[in-house]
Amino acid sequence: MIGTAGNPRDVQHGIMMFPTDYAIDPATLAKEVEDRGFDSLWFPEHSHIPVSRESPYPGGGDLPRMYVHTYDPFVALSWAAAATTTLKVATGICLLIQRDPIHTAKEVASLDRLSGGRFLFGIGGGWNREEMADHGTNPKTRMRRLGEQVEAMKALWTQEEAEFDGEFVQFERSWAWPKPVTQPHPPVIVGGMGPTVEDRILEFGDEWLPQRVGPDNVEEFIDRAEKLQQRAADAGRGRIPMSLFGAETSDEAADAYRRAGLDRAIYGVSSSDRDTVLKELDELAPLVSR
Repeated sequence: MIGTAGNPRDVQHGIMMFPTDYAIDPATLAKEVEDRGFDSLWFPEHSHIPVSRESPYPGGGDLPRMYVHTYDPFVALSWAAAATTTLKVATGICLLIQRDPIHTAKEVASLDRLSGGRFLFGIGGGWNREEMADHGTNPKTRMRRLGEQVEAMKALWTQEEAEFDGEFVQFERSWAWPKPVTQPHPPVIVGGMGPTVEDRILEFGDEWLPQRVGPDNVEEFIDRAEKLQQRAADAGRGRIPMSLFGAETSDEAADAYRRAGLDRAIYGVSSSDRDTVLKELDELAPLVSR
């Protein structure tokens, strides 16, 4: 067996919330998350939601209110970082395919430097095709675009004079500062559970952000994780860290996550008022020391 998938290991614990204009503010949330011993805070992203609603909500049923009220994740995470000292701040996920990669590279580098190297760059291809289309993104080519944008951003982060000439991204030889304090750049954490997500991780990612893993399907996940680690080893890479989005809280789930070799379990809290969210955090806090 290559890597640690299937072997028990210590698991870190993170929190995810849709930061909205009606919920607990990001700075207060971050301080409370850090005080309870969680290692990271993750904010997702939606620029807007077209009213047509042709793309079905992956969770089934009506689209929850929080999807149309989210703050920009980089603005919200800057408030979270400023209110804390050790908490990692993360996009989970950033819809990079809907963004300008030059501007986003600067936002990532700025947040990483201002937070003292505490930024985790979770990315993905998204699910709302109408939202993508409004940004000029073809859903059929979004994964090719995603990989190319990451490579272009890496050039901006790591090169004194970067240039890029791709299918979706082009820029002439350019200066771009600040550079990230995390070397060579913040970890690119690729989200998804589709059949080709492992290819994307190995092509341009540093870590995996899987989802929807519980005791009922953990054996299938362990098999996928072991194959990923073997492929990484065959390619001359080290172990691929894995952080699970939407983790379950039962003892059975915790045991499954340790067996799967997960590095971090990320639990969701509601986009709600301060008292409601703090109660949810208090209920989750014992997981940190379990």
